[in-house]
Amino acid sequence: MGPNRTILKKVPPMFSLRKPDLLSIQDLTPAEVEGILDLTAAVKSNPREFARALDGKQVVLMFEKPSLRTRLTFEVGIRSLGGSSLFVDQRGSLIGEREKLSDVAHNLERWMDGIVLRTFKHSTVTEMAKNASIPVINGLSDLEHPCQALADYFTMREKFGSLKKIKLAYVGDGNNVAHSLLLTAAMLGSQIAVTTPAGYEPNHDIVLQACEIAARTGAQIDITTDVAEAVKGANVIYTDVWASMGQEDEAGERKQIFHPYQVNSKLMSLAASDAFFMHCLPAHRGDEVTDEVIDSPSSIVFDEAENRLHVQKSILLLLMGNSSSHTWSANA
Repeated sequence: MGPNRTILKKVPPMFSLRKPDLLSIQDLTPAEVEGILDLTAAVKSNPREFARALDGKQVVLMFEKPSLRTRLTFEVGIRSLGGSSLFVDQRGSLIGEREKLSDVAHNLERWMDGIVLRTFKHSTVTEMAKNASIPVINGLSDLEHPCQALADYFTMREKFGSLKKIKLAYVGDGNNVAHSLLLTAAMLGSQIAVTTPAGYEPNHDIVLQACEIAARTGAQIDITTDVAEAVKGANVIYTDVWASMGQEDEAGERKQIFHPYQVNSKLMSLAASDAFFMHCLPAHRGDEVTDEVIDSPSSIVFDEAENRLHVQKSILLLLMGNSSSHTWSANA
């Protein structure tokens, strides 16, 4: 059952995605990233307009890692669009471990309308998409976290309007969140500085890809170990945990190495006077961020968390709303 064309009057006209899946920010074009942010604004401000848009659609969530925000926002999101979800807990057995991953994909495509994965290996996400004829969404992999980055930049757009005039300073580990933020900033022609300890820089290929995109969009990308230089004049300071899931055995060593990169009041004072603080959560308070920062009026971490819901609703609408063309018209 396709989307109700009467209900979707506020969708940007003739907006389509080139690809049937969202595995990486690189699956999108700059225009598509802007379009997702525009659609998210419509979804957030007019939720009732979309309440029956995905009637009868079903999404399966298969997660190898624990989750609060990703699971609940996708479950609430699909339900608020008229669809339903099923959760498969893969924390005890990785996807593709009990049976061949392609067999899993071919089963799911017979029953479901979409797949959301939260995995360790990014190859699990790409292999699922390669073998499944239904949309696959990367809810997080060790390489990227695209839904998070889109929600982050939507949140910044709400606060600042134009994203081309702001500077985001990402402080900490060059991880999956840093990768998706780099690529999204590049797509939007924005400015981002990523500062990490030596040896913990973001993936070299991701940085090259972001720089290639930036050359076309006018974005400014800086990678440095100099935390003071990175946050100087920043409009937003962003951090994440120092040891991600699967790196727990490194937590003690990382705590020593990353301590100079803690976001505290002293570091925030180097940013713009009205700078915001962002974190994808969960936060390890007292490690990468102090209580005085995350609980301060400048913290917008819960705005980010809320906007995961609205961004993911937009992604579900675009990937599952019309399986034949992925094109909606406001005049249809």
